[in-house]
Amino acid sequence: MRILFISRAYPPVTGGIENQNYELSVWLPRNKQLTECRTIANRRGKRFLPLFLPWVTIKSLFLMRNYDALLLGDGVLGVTGYLMRLFYRKPAICVLHGLDLTYKNPIYQKLWVGRFIRSLDGLIAVSNTTKKIGIALGIPENKIFFIPNGVDTDKCRGERNRKRLSRLIESGLENKILILTYGRLVKRKGVAWFVGEVMPKLKDDIIYIIAGNGPEKDAVADAIRDNNLLERVFMLGYISEDTKKLLLGSADIFVQPNIPVEGDVEGFGISVIEAGAAGLPVIASSFEGLKDAIKDGSNGVLAEPKDASSFLEKINYMADNENYRKELGENAKKYVKDTFHWEIVASQYVERIKVIIGSKSNNLS
Repeated sequence: MRILFISRAYPPVTGGIENQNYELSVWLPRNKQLTECRTIANRRGKRFLPLFLPWVTIKSLFLMRNYDALLLGDGVLGVTGYLMRLFYRKPAICVLHGLDLTYKNPIYQKLWVGRFIRSLDGLIAVSNTTKKIGIALGIPENKIFFIPNGVDTDKCRGERNRKRLSRLIESGLENKILILTYGRLVKRKGVAWFVGEVMPKLKDDIIYIIAGNGPEKDAVADAIRDNNLLERVFMLGYISEDTKKLLLGSADIFVQPNIPVEGDVEGFGISVIEAGAAGLPVIASSFEGLKDAIKDGSNGVLAEPKDASSFLEKINYMADNENYRKELGENAKKYVKDTFHWEIVASQYVERIKVIIGSKSNNLS
């Protein structure tokens, strides 16, 4: 079985889709059921995106004669799969993340969601929420399947080094409980809400570190200043992989306080399973794709979204009970490795692609 995998969202650009597509390009070729998995990716960043789509569509039309199936990294590439199917009787399969279904541009909704994506032979949703959105938009239920995002657990191991972290944030951390959030700062992540509604009510020995950049950066900074939290909440901006490992190794609790935002959706929540892989207990909103990433009591606990009292109760209990915190962190590490390791997730992709190829062959015979 030979697969051609196309990704327009790929490093050096950072983000959830970029990381997920990269890991697919690494782990799919390692699967022994595949003879070949070739990746064509946009490695030139966002400036090349307008040219990448037509270029890769033409390129794939020439290459597909040598492959059994086409796998697309996100819904924007649906047009590539649509055109490929006009020339070949081979299946086109697309990964759907959420925003590639909910993007409100009317032309995109009519052509991409209404025609290109819907015409494909198989769709892999990274969460049950994404799957439900797709079905609500008219995608046949027998075409769309849930496979979670994965994590390379070895990349999440970090050294606990509070002295080094203290130098980084220029503040003492002795006898402090450290909670952590990292990722792109967009409104749906709920970081500004959490700073304004939860942090002021937590005890002074609880410190919050926020890593990442994005359009909500100023709103988060304003919430810190307006609530006099400059000595308890620290924004690090964009961080390197080395710093991320330092944070994962040195923190006590990971929080993911997502809130509802119309037109935006949390496809899965890779950061929460990375935290679990590092042995951190997670407190996350019981909302959208996070409900697929967190099994309550196994690799974290779920709180009611935009409910400060729910987050306060769970954070305070975890902060006051070190044994519970450590036990949940150890459980999380095992659960994530057994459930979300990329080797397991990549195998699920291969099995699903095999079924779709078989179904396509039967329909043509």
